[in-house]
Amino acid sequence: MEMINLNRRSIGVNFQDAKAEITLWSPTSEQIAIVTDSGKLPLEKSEYGYWRLITNDIKPGTRYKFEINGKDQFPDPASLSQPDGVHERSEAMDITNFQWTDNQWNNIPLEEYIIYELHTGTFTEEGTFEAIEKKLDHLIELGINAIEIMPIAQFPGDRNWGYDGVFPFAVQNSYGGAEGLQRLIDVCHKKGLAVILDVVYNHMGPEGNYLGAYGPYFTNKYNTPWGNAINFDDAWCDGVRHFFIENALMWFRDFHVDALRLDAVHAIKDFSPVHILKEIKQYTDQLMQATGRTHYLIVELDLNDNRFINSTEEGGYGMDAQWIDEFHHALRITAGGERTGYYSDFTGIEHLAKSYVDAYVYDGQYSPHRNKRFGVKADKNEGKQFIVFSQNHDQVGNRMLGERTSELVSYEMQKLMAGAVMVSPFLPMLFMGEEWSDPNPFLYFVSHTDAELAEAVRKGRKEEFAAFHAQGEAPDPVSEETFNRSKLSWQLLSEDKHRTMFHFYKELIRIRKSTPTLSHLDRKKVEVDFNTAQQTLLLLRQHEEGDVMCLMNFSKEPQAFTMPSSEQWVQLLNSAESKWLGPLSESLYTEQNVQVQPESIIIYLKKNV
Repeated sequence: MEMINLNRRSIGVNFQDAKAEITLWSPTSEQIAIVTDSGKLPLEKSEYGYWRLITNDIKPGTRYKFEINGKDQFPDPASLSQPDGVHERSEAMDITNFQWTDNQWNNIPLEEYIIYELHTGTFTEEGTFEAIEKKLDHLIELGINAIEIMPIAQFPGDRNWGYDGVFPFAVQNSYGGAEGLQRLIDVCHKKGLAVILDVVYNHMGPEGNYLGAYGPYFTNKYNTPWGNAINFDDAWCDGVRHFFIENALMWFRDFHVDALRLDAVHAIKDFSPVHILKEIKQYTDQLMQATGRTHYLIVELDLNDNRFINSTEEGGYGMDAQWIDEFHHALRITAGGERTGYYSDFTGIEHLAKSYVDAYVYDGQYSPHRNKRFGVKADKNEGKQFIVFSQNHDQVGNRMLGERTSELVSYEMQKLMAGAVMVSPFLPMLFMGEEWSDPNPFLYFVSHTDAELAEAVRKGRKEEFAAFHAQGEAPDPVSEETFNRSKLSWQLLSEDKHRTMFHFYKELIRIRKSTPTLSHLDRKKVEVDFNTAQQTLLLLRQHEEGDVMCLMNFSKEPQAFTMPSSEQWVQLLNSAESKWLGPLSESLYTEQNVQVQPESIIIYLKKNV
């Protein structure tokens, strides 16, 4: 079987010793040629469905398509550049030529990650990688040390969340292409920031998806929300698996990406003896051994199944960490969110307390929303294997009007929710703009160039929210205005309310990083007490250097907490203080009782002498 080369890409068009080496997988084709302005060059059939050619006639910058069986011509499925969009010719590139300056860099320990999720197109006015570079100092001042970039694989047009990508190896041309991304990552590493890249291995977008023309990239064995599943375990699946393993290795090796976040892995259908995720992990391990660099694999997972994050030695798939939406859902309901749709399974404060201790809220009990028992216990998994947040692109953008938490809850509650995330024994993630309470929505937007498809998306979005007509019309996802409304309003940082929120987040992150009890993610030393009637939660985190006690009041009334007596607790932060624009001029603390203001959090530290 085709061997994967750890040192360099072995599919698509690549350059070695001034020659172009071309490898294409198309197992059911009779003949394949590469077509350029200079004419056609036939490829030679090889084993296992691969076609090959070594030539001097193709150089970096050459535009080309592949011709199948002397008839149809399509862009390269492993294209590195689509300068004219998804339907036009691919551009040959040598991505190994970039002059890296990050030789001293070797990732940050996973347990130290403070993650910031951003969308390249809406993070800045310009919507490019170059523009992100200019904002990195803002993130460093905030205390962020890892940025997560939403998918950048080439998609149709220049407005998309990124999950409609159809060329997994090509970096979106309107963002700055491959070189723009390499430069951004090099600058991030110079500034001490790790880079997580969001990739989609569970489906392809609808427009410009020519993979099926080349071979059985998809299988009708399984249905997914996006149509036929990617073929990871049916006839001819080896070439498909090779394609995606090569993709993961390319980001790590040729772009120096520190971690991949794999989108919705519960939608990957694979009953092979070695699951595709496990195989990606095995190759990632081999690459790390060869280069000495550290890379992580993070998954979005909706299954509460720790097989994904258990080590390969334990029979797991070996993923390093996963998002846990359930912490978000429990926090959202506790903060007063509506119990509709998937939120209907969550009781609020009781489930938030459970998530602090157990990570998964549902770990074997009956789920009314799913009408079945759901989940397994994850008590042996470490805190660094779970990523928590009070909002992310999905939880904001899947709302009809794309409202951020800043528009749904009070200023005080926003601070409490940020605190609730930051004191957890898990990895915290922020969504761009939340650190200054940006009011702009993050809406669903696309720029399909196929008019019929654009209309279908428009119609589908309207139907999805037909029950919400009281809230008005769903914004048109195809309109450029919808995209522009989703851009961050950086100018607000100069206004008192927004600047104060930024400094509050900055202080929260500083406390988390500088307090060993909070930065050591020891799940075994976590205790929680909650009161449903009063809507209060007490979180105790313990460590040999001292204990941290977090008092959270989610109610709209002041609530009294009883303090452990005769012990010296030092207040680290009170979100209700006037310096954070809260209602309180000074902290009300007696020997036995603490009065916690409505919708606020107080963090105390008791040092072990």
